[in-house]
Amino acid sequence: MLKTNDVAPQDYRNAMARFAGAVHVITTDGAAGRRGVTVIAACSVSDSPPIVLACLNRDNVNNDLFLQNGVFALNTLAAGHENLSNAFSGLTGLPQDERFALGEWDTLSSGAPTLLGAMAVFDCQVIDTKELATHRVYFGKVTGLRIGANLKPLLYHDRSYRVL
Repeated sequence: MLKTNDVAPQDYRNAMARFAGAVHVITTDGAAGRRGVTVIAACSVSDSPPIVLACLNRDNVNNDLFLQNGVFALNTLAAGHENLSNAFSGLTGLPQDERFALGEWDTLSSGAPTLLGAMAVFDCQVIDTKELATHRVYFGKVTGLRIGANLKPLLYHDRSYRVL
């Protein structure tokens, strides 16, 4: 029999702060509108076909734009992108247009904004979602790809940025 115990949300967040994660800005654009959000919770699912996943909080109704547009780009940030990450995390209070003004953007296949200067860009069509607890997991088939310069990655660990 599996022993269960209650895990307080703050204790869980404190433990998760010990994870080191790559920092990304996930973006979308389309009929529903343009949006970008800083995420750590993103990873590869498969290389054949190429599929990535990213998790977004469902409590923020603005994140529904990703579902409504059906596309996203996962932009992997490098050292030096801390200001961009802070802006898209919402810490600066900047509106979306001003956040996007902090970087140079183009598009690949999906129409989602892709960051020039990102270490890697995975341009995706949403092929599935899964709602679980506070988050929606987006599964994206990679329809476009850009590999940037081999820079030092921007990581997030113990509630602050680190550079590898």
